[in-house]
Amino acid sequence: MRFRFFLALPLFVALFASFVGSAQSVGNWQAYKDLPGAGYGRTVFENDFFLGSDRYYTQGLDLEMVTPLFNRLITNKLLYTPRFSYTRYGIGIQHNAFTPGSVSDPALLVGDRPYAGVLTIRNFAIAVDTMRRQRFYTSAVAGVIGKSAIAGDIQGFVHKLLGNYMPNGWLHQIRNDIIVNYDASYEKEVLRYRRFFLLSAAATVNVGTLLTGACVSSTVMLGHFHSPFSDERASRRHLHFYVYDQPAAYLPGYNATLQGGVFNRTSPYVIRETDISRPVLRNRLGFVASWQNVSVEYFITTLTREFATGDSHSYGGFQLSIGY
Repeated sequence: MRFRFFLALPLFVALFASFVGSAQSVGNWQAYKDLPGAGYGRTVFENDFFLGSDRYYTQGLDLEMVTPLFNRLITNKLLYTPRFSYTRYGIGIQHNAFTPGSVSDPALLVGDRPYAGVLTIRNFAIAVDTMRRQRFYTSAVAGVIGKSAIAGDIQGFVHKLLGNYMPNGWLHQIRNDIIVNYDASYEKEVLRYRRFFLLSAAATVNVGTLLTGACVSSTVMLGHFHSPFSDERASRRHLHFYVYDQPAAYLPGYNATLQGGVFNRTSPYVIRETDISRPVLRNRLGFVASWQNVSVEYFITTLTREFATGDSHSYGGFQLSIGY
């Protein structure tokens, strides 16, 4: 088992090197992303380039590893884990970049989205109750927002490499601050028909200096797949494939990528609290195919405007997972 873990690790390092320059991944705990087995490695790449734009949530990368080697991490004591059938522990690294509608304009674009870069590491636990068909997730997150996240440097490097116009407004980005967040989510299977159809409902709460808010969502899966609420030793020897759709409503309390850091209030431009849109509606539509230990996913996410003078936004993403 350990041999397979270390065998897969170089692949994810290589993926990080090739994808670095993107980023925002959320919801990896949810049932439609489930991988059976003792552990897995996952890379998620998100970019609005997939849908022909370059603004707002412009790029994202998430690297995630789950393995029994993490079961005794001292930081696991920060995580609440109910006494379900089994619990898996993991570590994730996430990088996010947010920009206004025009990144070539060096001026401070008042009324548009602020520039913001976020770099975080999280320790998380996913507990599954196979009897009552429910899942519980907690994560402790730490990191930085601002220039220290090097989002501007990364975007500039990628644009130069591709011969694209240079992003000139990062000097106006949200200033450096500390990120500390705690997230908890609960998901329950509502209806299932064999291995072809599943309906679930979920609720999430975020508390911290990056995001504070609450979200409710539902997910429909249609295809041929093992139940993500079943025993983790479910067979992976057959081809599994499905489409899913997940509508969600998020009620933001505080969003540092729009409103600036909690401790450092010197950012040159932020969105006022009275201009934050509530709620924000989001829909994610995706296709997943898996065989043996490998799973791939492509998805499109659309969300309503996040602030009064903003617009709705869409971006696409790709996920590669390797289980063992």
